[in-house]
Amino acid sequence: MSGTWMTTRAWLLMLPLLVVMVAVIGWPLVDTVGLSFTDAKLVGTGGNFVGFDNYANMLSSSNFSRTLVTTTLFAVISVAAEMVIGVLAALLLNQQFHGRAILRALMILPWALPTVVNATLWRLIYNPEYGALNAALTQLHLIDAYRSWLGEPGTALAALIVADCWKNFPLVALIALAALQAVPRDITAASLVDGAGPFNRFRFVILPYLAGPLMVALVLRTIEAFKVFDIIWVMTRGGPANSTRTLSILVYQEAFSFQRAGSGASLALIVTLLVTVLAVAYAALVRKTAGSAA
Repeated sequence: MSGTWMTTRAWLLMLPLLVVMVAVIGWPLVDTVGLSFTDAKLVGTGGNFVGFDNYANMLSSSNFSRTLVTTTLFAVISVAAEMVIGVLAALLLNQQFHGRAILRALMILPWALPTVVNATLWRLIYNPEYGALNAALTQLHLIDAYRSWLGEPGTALAALIVADCWKNFPLVALIALAALQAVPRDITAASLVDGAGPFNRFRFVILPYLAGPLMVALVLRTIEAFKVFDIIWVMTRGGPANSTRTLSILVYQEAFSFQRAGSGASLALIVTLLVTVLAVAYAALVRKTAGSAA
């Protein structure tokens, strides 16, 4: 068969998928772009054309800048903690010991739980009246009285980060554990014979095999953390005093709670652009890492 026919057949086979993508993603995106240039109050209703006013007002808003800082803090801290905990868990579960298979299975549970269930569990743990965290810290004499961890601006974001890390570190651990299976045993044994310590053995022998897979995990988790909505909405709804409000929650509030659909659409596109920039930057970094490894 000629190359032209093979290319044509490939496109014909992909045609149903392309139609579905245009219907599910393309048209709503075009509709959102059009909506962002209007002062529509409700989604699905018309409005007057206002040009780039929605974008200018949103980018100059103090709410946007504060929310962007909160979102960045949440993403950077949670992803960094998940990467460290995930790699440490993978290194532990890569060792030979009794009950390893059971621990590997149990580690998947937090990640397998639906996010809403995970958020509800942590709300109960943080409960200011009968929460397990307050009870444990009180019995250990680390605090004198029960605290409202989700009700105080100084602790709410940290509490959410802990919950998000518990939910998502197993994904990083699974990716790292799979990569560890590719580390040749003879190289590890040779490093032990040469007297390499644990840190040097990890840095020079194991880490090169983990770099590529961990970069993929970093890309996935950063993008997901940057557009996080569900776990924060269930646990705090962006409070207290908007201290945990992220960009996705601000989009929801603008479009539905405040009934400013045009403004919400413009903010949604700004968030989409930011996530796209992150994805492109990480993709370039992954290619650079893969090229260096090759």
